[in-house]
Amino acid sequence: MASSSSAYTFPPERVVNDASPLPSLHISPPGSSYPAATTTTASTSSSLPGLAGAAAPPPTTATRRPPHGRTRSGSLVSVQRVEETHEEMLDQSAGFNANADWVNYKGAWVIHVVLILVAKILIDVIPAMQQDTSWTLVNLGYMALSYLMFHYVTGTPFESNAGAYDQLTLWEQIDEGAQYTPAKKWLTSVPIGLFLVSTHYTRYNPWLFGLNFSALLFVLFPKLPILHRLRFKFFEPAPTPSPYPSQPPTPTHSKAPNLGELRL
Repeated sequence: MASSSSAYTFPPERVVNDASPLPSLHISPPGSSYPAATTTTASTSSSLPGLAGAAAPPPTTATRRPPHGRTRSGSLVSVQRVEETHEEMLDQSAGFNANADWVNYKGAWVIHVVLILVAKILIDVIPAMQQDTSWTLVNLGYMALSYLMFHYVTGTPFESNAGAYDQLTLWEQIDEGAQYTPAKKWLTSVPIGLFLVSTHYTRYNPWLFGLNFSALLFVLFPKLPILHRLRFKFFEPAPTPSPYPSQPPTPTHSKAPNLGELRL
């Protein structure tokens, strides 16, 4: 029996040569609070015919965060906005606010002019008092009392509103916080008119003019609508984290009691 002329040959072994290495994970050294993981993958442009010669994208590196517990440096001036909750809105609409509604009563506008004239008469009684000094003292006194009354003191002396106005000044309580109302226009025009009168009787002295004008700006700025419900705090220290973290008041694990341990 003749042997077959063609012999079966095994195919050559297929060698897998993948040029792309396995992803490498970079672990940050111990001691850092947030380990940054960096994953680098080689470009596969050589294996794809359509991406030949394309530049490989840069490796992405996670941004290192600052260490936990690091406090920020306190700024000189911090601005905070007084927010209003739904419960406070309901309490404010439940009844009238006797602390701020008086500005719309009959005679509330005229009392400002009366108090200014009374203060002017009392200061003129002082011997050797000149008109420029007298009007300057009246202007500064009215500006100081107006600022303390309308823009410094917060809350109400009454408890009928359940603390709904505890964080608001009297100016923010007037007309439920509405802007450009007749009462607020009058309260804005009174210090301006008093400043003009005091400037006239001081014979436009530059030093007294600068003093009276500074007091006017100090009172008018809090009345601007853009500064409504804003609080400026100076040299407020940054909050420091507590060294004792709070823990839940309930147990973290649930375990049924052993019936054998129960005693009646």
